[in-house]
Amino acid sequence: MAILVTKWFGVFLVDDKSNRVMDKRLMPKDADAAAEKLAEIQKGSILPEERELAEGRTKLAVGDRRQSELGKPELYDSSFIRPSDYGFDDAFMHEVMVRLGKLRTSEPIARDKNLVQAIRDLDDLIEVSNLMSERLHEWYGMHFPELADLAKDDRYALLIAKHGDREGIVDELGLDIQSMGADFDPEDMRAVQNLADTLCRIYDDRKDVEEYITSLVEEMCPNMCAILGGPLSARLISLAGGLERLASLPSSTVQLLGAEKAMFRHLRSGKNPPKHGVIYQYPDLRKAPYWQRGNIARALAGKILIAAKVDEYKGDFCGDRLNAELRTRIADIKRRYPDPPKKKSPAKKPNHHGKGRNHHGKGRNHHGKNNKQ
Repeated sequence: MAILVTKWFGVFLVDDKSNRVMDKRLMPKDADAAAEKLAEIQKGSILPEERELAEGRTKLAVGDRRQSELGKPELYDSSFIRPSDYGFDDAFMHEVMVRLGKLRTSEPIARDKNLVQAIRDLDDLIEVSNLMSERLHEWYGMHFPELADLAKDDRYALLIAKHGDREGIVDELGLDIQSMGADFDPEDMRAVQNLADTLCRIYDDRKDVEEYITSLVEEMCPNMCAILGGPLSARLISLAGGLERLASLPSSTVQLLGAEKAMFRHLRSGKNPPKHGVIYQYPDLRKAPYWQRGNIARALAGKILIAAKVDEYKGDFCGDRLNAELRTRIADIKRRYPDPPKKKSPAKKPNHHGKGRNHHGKGRNHHGKNNKQ
């Protein structure tokens, strides 16, 4: 049987039994042209040379899964096909690889990669803002502890950055209270206000990034957004490493994205496996009783995967239909499993003495003699 083998220097049709090269198409001796061919291979495309050699062959094996539409993928040791035998040396290979690296790094970046980075940027901003907010509450609380009950998050930081002293804040809030806090020196108050001002800017950056993420994910993934909404769709894409990879995952993996630690703990210690990952944020799943969550999570992951595939391959919008089917399935799960499963009763222990026997054994006393006189 013939097997199709692609090397960096050419495409070869080989007899797998005799290791004889039956036909070949060599790469161009121009480094830029060869690099473009290799870039197409890395993207998963099939070269015209590969199609040409495979044409008309009904029984053909291939050495790469990328070529699976041409034949059945098989492992094959093609190390006997050496570049030096076909006029290619190491210096040319080095030049081709350098051109290939430059070519791939200059390619346009898919927008889902920007979305992944934006989500990670948002996570960093959330972490920093939480730390700084905690520091601001602890520091300014020595001067005006009551403010923590009167304003939250960005409002809290904005009042401090704007007024500093509690008198100005009390006037703006229209309150009449006596604070138990201590007075600050002007230099100390300026330091606290600088911290509050920095925190306000971070809160503004968070809002900008959230708006950017929402607009980007709604443009890229309308079907996923119809099911999950923008923020959760973006979170799933980030955890998967991109929309393309998310669309290639099995639904069981989509179901558990974000629960990797719990899964490793299950594999290591034998504890119960997780039923869901970040999709737990989906309202109908989060509000469901525990015995329904596994079924709902599986149904949700299946619809998410379909939506991701449609979004990745630019299919027609079907998000509303998928969402309606999901809600019908969830209603069916709730109808079929209204009550928690019954706990299994512990197994009954066998009679210690056994049926019809005394504790010395049937018809015998403890000396081993017959009980009958």
